[in-house]
Amino acid sequence: MSDPRTTTDEPIGALVHRLSEQIPELVRGELRLAQAELAQKGKRAGLGIGMFSLAGLLAFFATATLIATAIVALDLVLPLWAACLIVAGVLLIAALGAALGGRNEIQQATPLAPEVTIANVKEDASALKGEVR
Repeated sequence: MSDPRTTTDEPIGALVHRLSEQIPELVRGELRLAQAELAQKGKRAGLGIGMFSLAGLLAFFATATLIATAIVALDLVLPLWAACLIVAGVLLIAALGAALGGRNEIQQATPLAPEVTIANVKEDASALKGEVR
């Protein structure tokens, strides 16, 4: 029959003492990982928000400079009210495109929870309970 103690002859008290010294370091390491992961996701969310804002600003300036020209050009063939209505519809479609692009960037940055760290903590907890995979 084999000895229930594997490769060490350390008493249980020494193992528990060593474990109690290693757990705080493990927790600190997981916190550092969570902090790095959240920083990375925050940068991605910031980029998406910035792109969304830029798209709105550019759409505003572009349409502001072209709106009068478009209305005057359409006024040559249509009544003025119809020209204004057509230009407004085109502007709304362009704004929708920018909003959808910004939403996609923000969705790529979510969820903001540090997923890798959470998985590591669950694995560490399982290992501590003796359920090593």
